[in-house]
Amino acid sequence: MIIDGKKEAQLLRDKIKKEIDLIKLKFNKVPGLTVILIGDFAPSQIYVKNKEKNAKEVGINSEVVRYPKEISEQEVIKKIRELNDNDAVSGILVQLPLPPQINKEKIINAIDPLKDVDGFHPINVGNLSSGHNATVPCTPLGCLLLIKKNEPNLSGKHAVIIGRSNLNGKPMAQLLLKENCTVTIVHSKTKDLKTECLKGDIVVAAVGVANLVKSDWVKENSIVIDVGINKVGDKIVGDVEFDTVKEKAKAITPVPGGVGPMTIACLLKNTLECFKDR
Repeated sequence: MIIDGKKEAQLLRDKIKKEIDLIKLKFNKVPGLTVILIGDFAPSQIYVKNKEKNAKEVGINSEVVRYPKEISEQEVIKKIRELNDNDAVSGILVQLPLPPQINKEKIINAIDPLKDVDGFHPINVGNLSSGHNATVPCTPLGCLLLIKKNEPNLSGKHAVIIGRSNLNGKPMAQLLLKENCTVTIVHSKTKDLKTECLKGDIVVAAVGVANLVKSDWVKENSIVIDVGINKVGDKIVGDVEFDTVKEKAKAITPVPGGVGPMTIACLLKNTLECFKDR
């Protein structure tokens, strides 16, 4: 089965819109999302445009604050503090990557954890790893929702995560541990990646190496989630060799059209949850 991320994202957006419509009817309030975009990096421009469009479609007040790439770190932090104090703003997102003069950690730490819709603030990271309520980073949350759509009960499953990044690998592991999976994280220093991957009932590839995972890396009837986005020639491909692995896996996400749409839908979900929590 090829997992249709576009379809699942649309279903999630429909659910979010329905809930926001009810909140607006009852309280005459809606969530607000502010995105800070620095510079003119083309992929970030496209991504932010899609976020803005999707937010408006579900009834979230969306604002994009744009700065030139020369903006100072102090100016950005000053703006974040203003947004922290603004009750109309439920969620704040600073689009990555940032120019070299701006420290990513300082920017993330400046955001109120209750408005941190990306789930990157150390308080949210700590709460997630401790099993407490936390805003979960959008991509791993989207991955989990796609996995559970195909396998609602994950208890006892062996999950192998390729990649140990703070953005996906580590939070993905925490989410799957919470679902009572046995979790293995493999990375560039792991000996015999193939042998480790073959143990996985669930394989999540998020390492940024085109077509790394071959069909002889996955076992029959596994669920394969491909987070990778790589350009090969004029094609966009994932970390999984899709055409061969799809013959073996029980379910697999394509690239594009798999995890990507769910990431933005989960951003909207996080914005709504931050609004409700506050």
